[in-house]
Amino acid sequence: MSIDRKLKELDIVLPNAPSPVGSYVPFVRSGSLLFISGQIPTANGKLLFEGKVPEKVSIDNARDCARLCFLNALAHANNALSSLDEISRIVRMTGYVASSEGFVDQASVMNGASDLSFEIFEEIGRHARLAVGVYELPLGAPVELEVILEV
Repeated sequence: MSIDRKLKELDIVLPNAPSPVGSYVPFVRSGSLLFISGQIPTANGKLLFEGKVPEKVSIDNARDCARLCFLNALAHANNALSSLDEISRIVRMTGYVASSEGFVDQASVMNGASDLSFEIFEEIGRHARLAVGVYELPLGAPVELEVILEV
């Protein structure tokens, strides 16, 4: 099944690819790898949530943020490629969670992106991953996600 058909089946509409918030490009292709720059949970130019997890943003809402970050990454991949069907593997995700003191469940937050990857891409959506707690993220975002794809 094509990825576009799978997205329709899951009732998922890719957002518009967000513009970079700094001096970088949203993606770089090198050989068979497509590197998607860090994505924060923005829709229509606005953060979905702001603040640290779980102090200001619940774990469930942070998971939704991770999902949106992955969809934003796919929107950039869609711009970089002729079709999302060119993706042969989700290789790795690196997730950052703005964490309140003592919060240690970053992996659960990043499961939002990982689970969605598997839901959309099935076996080729299984990937290596790093989930890190950090003090602050750009614009006060609770989550940031970097994705590496094989194409």
